[in-house]
Amino acid sequence: MNLLRGLPGHPLHPPLTDATIGIYTAATAFGVLSALGVSDRNTATAWWLALVLGLVVTGLTAITGLVDWLGITRGTELWKTATAHMVAMLTATVFFLLAASFGHGGYVDGEVTGGALILTLVGFGLLTLGGWLGGTVVFVHGMRVLSLADEPVERAVAPVAHPETEAAED
Repeated sequence: MNLLRGLPGHPLHPPLTDATIGIYTAATAFGVLSALGVSDRNTATAWWLALVLGLVVTGLTAITGLVDWLGITRGTELWKTATAHMVAMLTATVFFLLAASFGHGGYVDGEVTGGALILTLVGFGLLTLGGWLGGTVVFVHGMRVLSLADEPVERAVAPVAHPETEAAED
């Protein structure tokens, strides 16, 4: 078992993407709420802290995604889609990093500045595109999907690899 890949049928990257996307979605919502004047200081604080937390979680998410990406055959349609996903997510991360950096002064003053909000919104747009592409990697190309529809539930959810799950992943 590779700790950065997860188990057959239970890859590590997808649940980390859920956490990352959720954190950045919250940051975006807090930024918009702050711009709308809803509890300015509190939402500005939540916006900046969520961006920072998102950047931290992005590190592990990106590492596990890179490990999965390195296992894809170069030049295939799956590789092209996964590469587009990676580029979108890395670009979104840069925008979130810029928003947190340029928005720190506003955060200290209890506000989300216009420029930082725009950077956050652009980052969120790219994050949404990257999430769509990541979904395509799994739901269209079927990456790391085992398709063991008749696997008994106690074996399907078990946190250990079984011979049939290892065989299905190969």
